[in-house]
Amino acid sequence: MIYLIKMQIRCLLLSKESYNSNVMNTIEQVSFKTEGYQIVNITDTIQEIVNHNKLVKGLVNLSILHTSASLTVQENASKDVLNDIKTFLSGLAPEYANYLHDIEGPDDMPAHLKTLITNTHLTLSVASSKLILGIWQGIYLCEWRKYGQSRSITVHLLGK
Repeated sequence: MIYLIKMQIRCLLLSKESYNSNVMNTIEQVSFKTEGYQIVNITDTIQEIVNHNKLVKGLVNLSILHTSASLTVQENASKDVLNDIKTFLSGLAPEYANYLHDIEGPDDMPAHLKTLITNTHLTLSVASSKLILGIWQGIYLCEWRKYGQSRSITVHLLGK
């Protein structure tokens, strides 16, 4: 079974379709100014990038190149969910817990730990020029530091 899958992948890589110049392969960067310890819905911004690039079908890979902020897909209907997530993660990784790494302040190591258990990369499918998300799902930037930061997200679009 594994051998067949490897052969299928090899065949796809050798096919002319994989070298088709009509395939989009675009990378953009978008920045957000956070206000400190917050979870920000960025779904509309990512959808705007999909629309601007006229991606009809494909994948969007989001990468946040920070160690104290992260990305997640989560419920977008109730703010209570986001508040409960912040409360839960603060209990899991509290400030002032005798961390060895405290050079950047008491909120830094907890921010690293919260990033550790969330995501720094997300991949989402696009069909009919729309991000494929559940009706109650949104894409969120999670700022785990106490004070506002400028956060950059790399948006990689692949498809047609």
